[in-house]
Amino acid sequence: MSEPMPMFPLSTVVFPGMSVPLHVFEDRYRLLVRHLLEQEDPAQRVFGTVAIREGYEVGDHGAQSVYRVGCVLQLTEVDRREDGTFDIVAVARERLVLEEMQRGVDYPQGIAAVLPEPQVQVPAEVLQRARATFTAFRAAMTELQGDPYSGTLPRDPDYLAWTLSALAPLPMAERQALLEATDATERLILVTQLLTEELRAINVIPSLPATQVARTAWSPN
Repeated sequence: MSEPMPMFPLSTVVFPGMSVPLHVFEDRYRLLVRHLLEQEDPAQRVFGTVAIREGYEVGDHGAQSVYRVGCVLQLTEVDRREDGTFDIVAVARERLVLEEMQRGVDYPQGIAAVLPEPQVQVPAEVLQRARATFTAFRAAMTELQGDPYSGTLPRDPDYLAWTLSALAPLPMAERQALLEATDATERLILVTQLLTEELRAINVIPSLPATQVARTAWSPN
């Protein structure tokens, strides 16, 4: 059932499993953090995020300028600074669907519902192609600027789909499409297609800096 949830729109797309560091300085979001800290159970210190559409700012008409599918975040670390601001870290959990933003409250809130993640059997060839494509993309990026990634890819298909989506240096609209994909199979097929397009660009124009070739600088946040 949908229920009011504190909302913190961001200028990036967040995927389940991501760790999201934030510097909180606006009054309304400082109030949001204080509200979360009033919850005795750390598991209840949750809020939602959706990506702000490129070219828009969240204001009185914020409900029209954000994407509808986002993530539930759980506050995990808080550093209260002397100037009253906060440095926090939140971990993205499940996806959500934002139905509407609410006005007239001290901090942004929205009516949102958790979006269940379908459990599917991902075909082996989809998994193999996704891994191979990312390995090739990583090798190309390493040749251009050094390896920008660390660690190994997860074996679980759902985690693999989210990890590749988070790592792919793609424009916001394409990252949002990955977030909104129906299930892990669809998400892995899409991220494989998108990374293949990036590889083609790198191979055609190898002299450009990697961030220009990929059209956007990679960041896990």
